This record gives sequence, structure tokens and C-alpha cells, in this order.
Amino acid sequence: MVPAAETDCENQKAIEDLKLQIKRLNSKAGQMKMDLHDLAEGLPTDYQNLTAVAAETYEIYRHLDELKSQLKNLEQKS
Repeated sequence: MVPAAETDCENQKAIEDLKLQIKRLNSKAGQMKMDLHDLAEGLPTDYQNLTAVAAETYEIYRHLDELKSQLKNLEQKS
């Protein structure tokens, strides 16, 4: 059986790691949002890139949502 203190330490480490990943991904997501906005403002120029940029932006935000959900679950267990 793993001591409770060791489990708490592992949970805290996992929480801190997730927070760092979220912070980095938040920055990237913000940049992608701006790129998508800039691309949309310039339409119809570069319309060929619209679906690729939108799909990448969607995936980043989906992953960010997933990480935030994981963080919430870990914090509730602590």
C-alpha cells in the first residue's frame, strides 16, 4: 500500500504539471485564435487556408478543455 503522503505528493506534482501544460496551451490557443481572426478578416484572400487553421484551432481548444477537466478532477481528489 502506498502511504497517503506519497500519494498527495504525486497528486500535487500531477496538478502542477497540468497547470503548466494548460498555461502553455492557453498561450498557443490565443495565438491560433488571433491567426484565425486575421485570416477571416482578410477573406476572400487565402480562403484555402481557412479550414486548416480552423481545424487546428478547434483541436487546441478541445485539448485545452480536456486538460482543464483533468485538472478539475485531480483537484477534487486532493
